[in-house]
Amino acid sequence: MIDNIKFDENGLIPAIVQDDASGKVLMLAYMNEEALNKTLETKETWFYSRSRKELWNKGATSGNKQQVKQIAFDCDQDAVLLTVIPAGPACHTGEESCFFNFSEQTERTTQDVIHRIVDVIEDRRNNPIEGAYTTYLFNEGIDKVLKKVGEEASEVIIGAKNNDKEEIKWEVADLIYHTLVLLNMTDVTIADIKEVLYKRHMVKKGDSDD
Repeated sequence: MIDNIKFDENGLIPAIVQDDASGKVLMLAYMNEEALNKTLETKETWFYSRSRKELWNKGATSGNKQQVKQIAFDCDQDAVLLTVIPAGPACHTGEESCFFNFSEQTERTTQDVIHRIVDVIEDRRNNPIEGAYTTYLFNEGIDKVLKKVGEEASEVIIGAKNNDKEEIKWEVADLIYHTLVLLNMTDVTIADIKEVLYKRHMVKKGDSDD
């Protein structure tokens, strides 16, 4: 496939880096053929610096390396998408993503809201805040959380039986939140759940859908 890649007149191709867990776009950089080959060989992101005129390995000095999970090329094969597991912030400013300057004319996306909530739950676990509901749940322990999961599941059933869409939305949101707290308490990650769902339900060529 690399033989068909269309590098520009400077021998470069734009490389978009995306978080494997959340789907968030982390950064945009450029690769030449050598950087692309080193990325394929090492399973770490390598880029070409247009200002320094040299290769650079993301995280080589900061420690914020990016483990490559998947590489895909666009339809014209003149851009590459790298799906990675980041070991830290992608941006040199310390921000998770280089794309943090939002236009005032657009709304904020909810695409990564689950992962943002997971991060908040983990932070409350490590840095309790007095009066915060999540801190309260951690203080009460797993039995309290299990009770809340059961209660919210029952509320979802009632809302569905009543065909009340607003109630269903609110109760499912409550159920998901308390389930996320439960996952944190039992050291199960969203990635673990995604892996199970992938293995169970991802339809492959020749397979039938269950």
